[in-house]
Amino acid sequence: MIEHWVYLACSLMPWEAFDPARDRWMRLPRMPCDECFSYADKESLAVGTQLLVFGRELTGFAIWMYNLVNRGWSRCPLLNLPRCLFGSGSCGEIAIVAGGSDKNGNVLKCAELYNSELGTWVTLPDMNLPRKLCSGFFMDGKFYVIGGMPSHTDSLTCGEEFDLETRTWRRIKNMYPGGNRATQSPPLVAVVNNQLYAADQSTNEVKKYDKANNTWHVVKPLPVRADSYNGWGLAFKACGDRLLVIGGHRGPQGEVIVLHSWFPEAAAGRGSAAADWSVLSVRERAGTFVYNCAVMGC
Repeated sequence: MIEHWVYLACSLMPWEAFDPARDRWMRLPRMPCDECFSYADKESLAVGTQLLVFGRELTGFAIWMYNLVNRGWSRCPLLNLPRCLFGSGSCGEIAIVAGGSDKNGNVLKCAELYNSELGTWVTLPDMNLPRKLCSGFFMDGKFYVIGGMPSHTDSLTCGEEFDLETRTWRRIKNMYPGGNRATQSPPLVAVVNNQLYAADQSTNEVKKYDKANNTWHVVKPLPVRADSYNGWGLAFKACGDRLLVIGGHRGPQGEVIVLHSWFPEAAAGRGSAAADWSVLSVRERAGTFVYNCAVMGC
């Protein structure tokens, strides 16, 4: 049986982990990073039993790793080409990081594979196009990258598919219609049971991807507004058979983070009774802005 942990870093809350099966929260030990890393923008990725947090220290790019087994932080080896603003996804003990921006601001088209059991990064073939502020995910055994920007002003509507067996990239035109602008977050996407969903930052709707026709259709409204900060401050993640939408609001008890949950397949089979979002948990005094979120399944 796969056990899931939802890792969160919010505006008033350091890293914590939520166990949806037992409805319990666990505060992680303090990350032993420098002050620059603490306050800089960060990106996160869960792979195997590890949580990787990417950011910048005074000396340059750095990756800190939290290990669920020993409940501690340690440094993770850097990518062969360190970067930020990349797309990433994980499947079991491996993860892929693609695109992004290097220390000089150059937009990248290179990709790397991380093996959490070996603790190593391996360079993969380049994508067809460079892109930053993109999103990545695994679906049907392949890795995908969608959205992003090849420059400071242009946006991409195409996606790319990487076949791990043939080690080749295939460009998919118009996989993310409209693209994402520089002021918007990277595409908010999640894969549940090999079905791709997206949270639209402009219309506040959940959309489902039709693989056969390369089209999107609206499934339901989001339980929170995604357009308030152009998609920033909101987490849209897969957690087993459910979708999670994690956002904050100000209420009588102060600033809280709310975890909303929805089972797409249950809704499809049981009609409107299962079509509503349910509140999985409320974390008080956590702030209203989700800086980082990663879901671990192990």
